[in-house]
Amino acid sequence: MSFENTFYTALKAILVNKRRAFLTMLGVIIGVGSVVLLTSIGTGLQSYVTDQFASLGSNSLYVVPGNPFGSGGGFSSGQDQIAERSKPTLKREDLEKILRSNRDTVSRGVAASTGTGEARYAQVTKKVTLYATTAGYDVVQNTKATKGRWYDASDDQLGRRVAVLGPKIATELFGEVDPVNKKIKLDGQSYTVIGITEAKGGGFGGPSLDNYVYLPLNTLRDNFNVLLISTFVFQTVDQASIPDAKTGIENVLLKRLKKDDFTVFDQSQLLTTINSILGVLTLGLGGIAAISLVVGGIGIMNIMLVSVTERTKEIGLRKALGATPNTILTQFLIEASLLSGIGGLIGIGIAFLGTLAIQSFFPARILPSSILLAFGVSTAVGVIFGAAPARFASKLSPIEALRSE
Repeated sequence: MSFENTFYTALKAILVNKRRAFLTMLGVIIGVGSVVLLTSIGTGLQSYVTDQFASLGSNSLYVVPGNPFGSGGGFSSGQDQIAERSKPTLKREDLEKILRSNRDTVSRGVAASTGTGEARYAQVTKKVTLYATTAGYDVVQNTKATKGRWYDASDDQLGRRVAVLGPKIATELFGEVDPVNKKIKLDGQSYTVIGITEAKGGGFGGPSLDNYVYLPLNTLRDNFNVLLISTFVFQTVDQASIPDAKTGIENVLLKRLKKDDFTVFDQSQLLTTINSILGVLTLGLGGIAAISLVVGGIGIMNIMLVSVTERTKEIGLRKALGATPNTILTQFLIEASLLSGIGGLIGIGIAFLGTLAIQSFFPARILPSSILLAFGVSTAVGVIFGAAPARFASKLSPIEALRSE
């Protein structure tokens, strides 16, 4: 019997019991759909984080107290973070010394501190992140003002009560009203809105950058009693200058601090750490979802065993008419592969639609490789779990099969 005829016979056997075939595929559909959808979310999140870092510029260096990456290279644990707070703090004088000593490699730099507060305009009140820096943050972090302006050195030096709003908080507070030159209340104190930033999206592991309220550093110190500097951000002359700039910054800080009192890192180091975490998370989610593929495979095996039992006489008759054990084996393997393969295609289609549905509010991206892998695994599941029933069918004795009731 030719392979073409064997394939047609297997397909016809599936179509005879459409409802049972669909129920058999259900486990594979759920498994493949879950694997593809979850991996697309993980992949999309990695691409989103990479794009966010790229939007901040590729030649940035950051200095923070202690070691935010922990001893193992990942982010610090809760106990590590408590220990880091006891480290000697960064000072504004450090920033000035670094800029003077590294003019060949570092073009600009700012000091930054963070706090939280309530922003109020008219009857609308929102919780916000206060992000205060020295002048020049907009250039260092490539964050332009789409309306108005950024604060300058005189605003910072005099501690003026001026604020630059992220686009999200600006919309939430003012709606369609132009916020520039309007007054808002921050923890009960009046501030003049002088600018609105361009959209930057979310900060990984924290609030959205579009929800920040940016203040001059001295303003945050004077009005919110935030004295600690949490970060230095530097812009190097170019990307090739990053290693030399990093060494120069460390040399200046080591005159006052110990090596483990601070960390100098660039975006690639932080991005590598974040992507490694996201990679493990994506793999874990995919592995959990893959369990349903195994369940689907067991379902295929059970239904195929039932099918063999129901069609024992048919198998006996075909063998009596000359069908070889390999022909019977091939037919049942094809049936199992078709069930899992079609189920895989349906699952991929559902995952594709699900990805399109969530893209408007969550980053998701399906890779062709994940589709091919999911389809290949689903087909392999059919072959693996269909092998035992197929082998059982091929070994049946024609005489015993014809005698069965």
